[in-house]
Amino acid sequence: MSNTTLNESTDHSNRADDAALDLIFREARTHYAWKETPVSEDTLREIYHLMKLGPTSANTTPLRIVFLTTPEAKERLLPALAEMNVEKSRTAPVVALFAYDLEFYEKLPKLMPHRDFRPFFVGNPELILKSAIQNSSLQAGYFMLAARALGLDCGPMGGFDADKVNAEFFPDGKWKINFVCNLGYGTGEGIFPRLPRLDFEEATVVL
Repeated sequence: MSNTTLNESTDHSNRADDAALDLIFREARTHYAWKETPVSEDTLREIYHLMKLGPTSANTTPLRIVFLTTPEAKERLLPALAEMNVEKSRTAPVVALFAYDLEFYEKLPKLMPHRDFRPFFVGNPELILKSAIQNSSLQAGYFMLAARALGLDCGPMGGFDADKVNAEFFPDGKWKINFVCNLGYGTGEGIFPRLPRLDFEEATVVL
C-alpha cells in the first residue's frame, strides 16, 4: 500500500505540461468580443467527441446541444437574452445552447447495456431532474475545457429568460435549457482582471 501524502512527490510523467495547463486553465478567460474567424462543424464535432468521454453518473449523458451558427438562428435567441449579452451572442461565431434531456433514460439501454438502469428513473421526476441538471452541467464543463484545448475561447452566460429559450427552441418540453455559451476566437477586448478565488484552505477539507 502506498504511503504517499499530499506533500510528497509523485510520478508526473503522465501530467499535462505547463503550456496545456495555461491554455485550459491559467490563462483562459471568459470572452466577450470575437474575431470573425469561423468555427467549422468539423471543429464542433471534434469538441463533442472529446466531451462525450467525460464521466456522468450511470453514463446517463443527458446533455443536448443546439449550435446557433447563422445570423438567423442567433436572432431567434436574442429576445431572450439580457441586454448586456445581446451583442456578445450576435457577434459570436457560434452560440451553444446547453440543454438537458428529461427523457435521457430512454437511451440507457444503449449507454448502459450491461445493467438496466431505466427503471430507477421511470416515474421518478425528482431523480430525473436532479440527474439531468447535475450531469448536463458536468458535460457542459467538459465541453468548454475541450473547446479551450482545441484553441477556442468560451463565453458562458446565465443572463437569459429560460422560459423564452425553451419556448423558442424546445417547445415539446422534452429538452430544457441549462445555460448558454458563446464560442469562437476571442479578441481579448473587454476582459476584466481576474477576480479573486478562494484559497485551498477556505474551500476544502482534507480528512
